Amino acid sequence: MRSFVGRVLGVKNSERAWRVGADGEEAVGRRLEKLSDAWRVIHAVPVGDRGSDIDHVVIGPAGVFTLNTKNHSGSKVWVAQRSLLVNGHKTDYLRNSRHEATRASKFLTAVCGFAVIVEPVIVVLAAELTIKELPSDVHVVARRKINGWLAKRPVMLDAATVSAIFAMARRDTTWRNPTPGDVNRRTEL
Repeated sequence: MRSFVGRVLGVKNSERAWRVGADGEEAVGRRLEKLSDAWRVIHAVPVGDRGSDIDHVVIGPAGVFTLNTKNHSGSKVWVAQRSLLVNGHKTDYLRNSRHEATRASKFLTAVCGFAVIVEPVIVVLAAELTIKELPSDVHVVARRKINGWLAKRPVMLDAATVSAIFAMARRDTTWRNPTPGDVNRRTEL
């Protein structure tokens, strides 16, 4: 009952925030499912043991990407080299996305047995997205443009490498603080 009253009165609460975020992740997930067969996508990847997750891990010819979905439908999002603002309020999205990609790279490298570079991407759903200047180390892409953006990236990985990374990325154990010893336990491809 409290959630219903909150929605009617426009009160923001954690349940509503979670639902809005989940709706955004689902919208991006539906887009990603339309990528060509050369791409592999894993949704809602639980990471570590503190309840963290990665919205989407995308592996394909252009490389490996962690996608962090930000659903701010009805809001204005502004991006510069060192900041991302929502309706004029600074967020931690750039820092968090960098951390997420760095962590994913560490985990995937540990289990794959070769360096896996992971690039962070923030996928934005907003009424208005203004990119004054793109950050040098985090990609910011509108939801409707994500598939085209991925498809236009330069080829970095061959099909065998994509398959090898995907085989390890889809294992739950990969995302629970792997150690270099985990490389010896990887499955043969």
